[in-house]
Amino acid sequence: MKKIVAAGIGAGALIALGGLAPANAAEDAAMLSVLHGVPGLTVDVYVNDELTLDDFEPGDLAGPLELPAGTYSVAITASDAADASEPAIGPVDLPLEAGGNYTAAAHLDAEGNPTATLFTNDVSEIAAGEGRLTVRHVAAAPAVDVLAGGEAVISGLENPDEQTLDLPAGTVEASVAAAGTTDPVLGPAPVDVAEGTLTIVYAWGSLDDDTLELAVQTVTGMHSSPDGVPAGAAGLVATNAPEQQFGMWALVGVGILAAIALTAAATRAVAASKAER
Repeated sequence: MKKIVAAGIGAGALIALGGLAPANAAEDAAMLSVLHGVPGLTVDVYVNDELTLDDFEPGDLAGPLELPAGTYSVAITASDAADASEPAIGPVDLPLEAGGNYTAAAHLDAEGNPTATLFTNDVSEIAAGEGRLTVRHVAAAPAVDVLAGGEAVISGLENPDEQTLDLPAGTVEASVAAAGTTDPVLGPAPVDVAEGTLTIVYAWGSLDDDTLELAVQTVTGMHSSPDGVPAGAAGLVATNAPEQQFGMWALVGVGILAAIALTAAATRAVAASKAER
């Protein structure tokens, strides 16, 4: 089976997902990313009973994927499962509206049980000079405060809630602490809040098992004069790992097409030169 991880979703995965149009699909598309936030569990992801993501590992972030609007049934199984008949999570229905931008997160609830949550990403217009920061609590942990510069900017955030702020563009030194305290259990870590960009920070993992991590996803294109539905770029930042950029498959694809075009042009030029002789 082909392994599909966040570092490079192949065209085959996109084609497979694109072919999973539900019965009530509309012509307009929805954008969907998938976050694996269950520590210690490598999984397979089935969409409408079709294997879509194989050997999906903790911390992986796949997408964004363009899908016809409609409702999709998603089941998450152990990586060695033969099919989706005995899921570890789900099956859950994900209703995707035309023009919507979503992230489906497989994660732990506050008590440490595997679950899944569909989040709607706020891709509405952002004022000039500002970026949008969304913080999502998807960890097995009590309510938390999000600190910037040592002070709480988000208080009492519980699993699986989120909170969104529009901020001046810049870098925020963010950390996560138990609600009412300032001693970080995650971070501090620099979070780039870029102009016209939605930056989503996920706290995932387990506090008791000492597996808490931060993940960062970005969705671009919400400037004051957006040019259509933001597709977004998915990224992941771990507190103890360098930043990884996802969506490079698109750049690689463009490079391959360009190389093919140049080769074809050169071949035609050589053939024409020989003919003239």
